[in-house]
Amino acid sequence: MRRLNKHVVTVATIAAIIIGFLIAVQIQAKEEADTAAQIQSKRLAQIKSVTESLKERNKQLQDIQDQLNEQIKNYTDESINNPFLINKLNELKMSDGTIDVQGPGVRLRIQDSGQNIDVLFPLNTDDLRRIVNTLRYAGAEAISVNGQRIVSSTSIVMSGDSTILVNSVPISKVGGTTYEILAIGDQNLLVDYLTNLEILSLKQVGMKVDLTREIVTVPAYKGGYNFEYAEAI
Repeated sequence: MRRLNKHVVTVATIAAIIIGFLIAVQIQAKEEADTAAQIQSKRLAQIKSVTESLKERNKQLQDIQDQLNEQIKNYTDESINNPFLINKLNELKMSDGTIDVQGPGVRLRIQDSGQNIDVLFPLNTDDLRRIVNTLRYAGAEAISVNGQRIVSSTSIVMSGDSTILVNSVPISKVGGTTYEILAIGDQNLLVDYLTNLEILSLKQVGMKVDLTREIVTVPAYKGGYNFEYAEAI
């Protein structure tokens, strides 16, 4: 009888230890999950704060640019009657991207998600920068990505895990197409460079890509230029 009681006590002790261990593991797992959720929440809040700050800064720059453009327009209308000077001013605007431009070019549409599209990795900032550089090598005179004009100061970066910023502006889907890139230039060269250097590799990883020759309108750069150290000489 004593042996039986001793055996029962031993089994009960082991069971109690196991149950206690499982409870401790569950508590620790819950604490780790709660901590991970808090960290994720903080990260999302930080990303949202940075994005909102960039939007506000971009709006401020846009307002400044609009004011400067209006001043230039008024000055041009009132003080300049020389067609040569007006043409030079427009050339400068085209060079720095602060005016809408239209001409023969291409429209490149890229879908990395949607029906019948299965890709392991979506289009990222490295892909976009590479495509932009390819268009530049092909002699493109003006380029835009989802409505954002590409200029010398343009940045293409990630914000968080999935938001791409171009000129500090989050780019969104255009008409159901994930990415729409416009470029003005020699259509034959643009098509040749994109077809041989970009499109094939994009299709190989499962993306849907459409390239068309069109007369396209590339929008003006909506931001502003801020020179802190450089001075005209």
